[in-house]
Amino acid sequence: MGFVKVVKTKAYFKRFQPKYRRRREGKTDYRARRNLIVQDKNKYNTPKNRLVVRFTNKDIICQIVCAQVDGDKVLCAAYAHELKRYGMPVGLTNYSAAYATGLLLARRVLAKYSLADKYLGNPTINGEDYNVDANSDGPHPFRAVVDVGLVRTTTGNKVFAAVKGACDGGIDIPHSEQRFVGYDDEAKKLDAEALKKHLFGGHVADYMRSLKEKDPEAFQARFSQYIKAGMKPEDIEKTWQKVFAAIRKDPSAKKKPAPAKTDKPKKSYKKQRMSLAQRKDRVRQRLANMTKKHESS
Repeated sequence: MGFVKVVKTKAYFKRFQPKYRRRREGKTDYRARRNLIVQDKNKYNTPKNRLVVRFTNKDIICQIVCAQVDGDKVLCAAYAHELKRYGMPVGLTNYSAAYATGLLLARRVLAKYSLADKYLGNPTINGEDYNVDANSDGPHPFRAVVDVGLVRTTTGNKVFAAVKGACDGGIDIPHSEQRFVGYDDEAKKLDAEALKKHLFGGHVADYMRSLKEKDPEAFQARFSQYIKAGMKPEDIEKTWQKVFAAIRKDPSAKKKPAPAKTDKPKKSYKKQRMSLAQRKDRVRQRLANMTKKHESS
């Protein structure tokens, strides 16, 4: 009879250290996060800002986040659903929307730190790579590093459309043109026209035209929101041009109006505490019930 060695003994479980909660949930790569937030000691508490880009099913979230001892602090944020205010009601998760959200965040954060007039970014959207140059007489440009989360950093990913928008908006972000749409790996060159076409939604317009000819039923189903908004393929590029111009004109966030005050009393779900008189009356009723039961028996 063989001997089975017990590996996971009681001592093993006493020494077992569980992973962080967000690591167990598969939400945070802590090795990547440590490399993003680590700061040189001789920087003397200089903040290291991150451009955080996240995608949901119906929205795009772009934030400037700074890691501090007591947790991350969001310095500024922009969302794709804000593009409705600038004239684009549909297609708020595509490549063009990611670019517009990054552009909105850049202009907003520069306005917050009084740098919007000193760093205008790239006003002509031509698809060429753009890097912010520091002014000779100062101040330095606003600098941030890209935080893509758990997204695969493949060429053409929408994350880099937001990065392109933030760079064109005037933020200094270390990046490479190799991840933008239109980069040819064999020629080692970026096709600026292909990137420009994607930034203005040309790929969406082409797909709308081809699908409308090949399968009208699928076109009605997939572009129902475009049809409802009266958006035609030839209108997409012009609409995005107006959106980019409107963002540069007024990138400020609009606060929601406060709800109107009503005279209705607020509902209280707490159990109200009884007064002394109520407690005495309750005891009196119990004694009366007990005497009745005793007399009837």
